[in-house]
Amino acid sequence: MAARILLAEDEENILTSLTFLLERAGYDVFVETEGPQALQTALSSPPDVLVLDVMLPEMDGYEILRRLCAAQETEQLPILMLTAKDDARDLVRGLEEGADDYLTKPFRLDELLARVRGLVRRRRWDGLALEVVERRE
Repeated sequence: MAARILLAEDEENILTSLTFLLERAGYDVFVETEGPQALQTALSSPPDVLVLDVMLPEMDGYEILRRLCAAQETEQLPILMLTAKDDARDLVRGLEEGADDYLTKPFRLDELLARVRGLVRRRRWDGLALEVVERRE
C-alpha cells in the first residue's frame, strides 16, 4: 500500500512540481492550499507524512504544527516544514515546536524526495515496533 502524503502548500508552481514528483515516486498525494483545511484534513485522516509550508493563508504552518503535535491522533505524525524562511531562528522554532525536518525554499526536488522517503521509512518502522510491543502485552 502506497504511503499517503499530505502537501500543505499555496504556491501553485511548487505544488504542481511536488505532486508530480511524489506521485511518480509511488505515493498517494493529497493537497490543501489553506491552513485551516490542511489542519482539518490532517486531523480527520492523518497521512503518513505531512509536507507543511510555513506561510499558508488563514493559519500559518507553526500554528498547524502546534495543534497537530497537541492532538493525540497526530502527535506522532512526521512533519517536514517547507518554507522560504531561512533564518536559523525559524528553523530552530520549527524543530522545537515538533517538526521532524525543515527544508528551505528554493530546494532541490531530489533532496525533498529523499527526506520524505526517510520520514516514511521511520513511520513504518515505528509502526512495526509498536505492533511488536502490543503483541507482547
